[in-house]
Amino acid sequence: MTSKSSLPAADNSPVFTPPSGLLYRAADRLYRRPNLLLALLLLPPLLWFGSVYIASLLALLWQGLYTFDDFTMLVNHTLTLENYARLFDPANFDIILRTLLMALAVSAFSAILAFPVAYYMARYASGRIKAFFYLAVMLPMWTSYIVKAYAWTLLLAQEGVSQWFVHLLGLTPLLDALLALPGVGGNTLSTSSLGRFLVFTYIWLPFMILPIQASLERLPPSLLQASSDLGATPFRTFRHVILPLSVPGIAAGSIFTFSLTLGDYIVPQLVGPPGLFLGSMVYVQQGSIGNMPMAAAFTLVPIVLIAIYLSIVKRMGAFDAL
Repeated sequence: MTSKSSLPAADNSPVFTPPSGLLYRAADRLYRRPNLLLALLLLPPLLWFGSVYIASLLALLWQGLYTFDDFTMLVNHTLTLENYARLFDPANFDIILRTLLMALAVSAFSAILAFPVAYYMARYASGRIKAFFYLAVMLPMWTSYIVKAYAWTLLLAQEGVSQWFVHLLGLTPLLDALLALPGVGGNTLSTSSLGRFLVFTYIWLPFMILPIQASLERLPPSLLQASSDLGATPFRTFRHVILPLSVPGIAAGSIFTFSLTLGDYIVPQLVGPPGLFLGSMVYVQQGSIGNMPMAAAFTLVPIVLIAIYLSIVKRMGAFDAL
């Protein structure tokens, strides 16, 4: 006969029963199907992106096929490719070429100015010094864009600070020689293409410094040590190790400087000689004349140019550095 002490003790712990509600079943199905969960998470932003951005952009480009009556100043819904063909007229093509050259020049010069600053921030600065450089680079971005553009018109004026500084350094003959160059100069810096180029470079320079600095921070120190151990001079190390590995950061920064310069319309109106840019041409066609079809045709130009530029910098690893 078995004693009571040898009997197994009764297990009075509660038994877990999974909930059977609708919310639990939905959560269980989403857990078992992660692709369905991902689709539900992406559906709202994709709908917004497709309906508000893509659809509106396609509608704008479709208006480039309409006809504008210069006599009645009305848009006719007759479809034609004349507006896009007119982009290759000498006057319109000159606007495209002027904008493209300015965007390329600003991107190249911004990279030259940004690289030493970014290299010092990534390899040498630390603590408060690094925080100071971050603050100094980003501080101009906190100021209104229009305020900066108007401020530069005063800085570059005939009696502005820039002229006083040039005179103080004895560089007046050099400045006069630059202003006398066709296509570059003008009466003053504020009415010259050189002044417009300087303003563009100042405004977009932070967008070049930060990507280069991020790419240089990811540079392994062991590569520099190995280059030094193998007897490479600092210049050869920079040329064969540092510079090639920083190209993705330079290309990533150039995406911002190139595209922002290409579509800007405020700086060309405030600084520089007479002459329209793509952004200002769209503004004039749509705002002043009311020629929406031609404005839509000009809108296609930066889209195509940026698409070509992105295909080039993608091969340089720009998207990996963003």
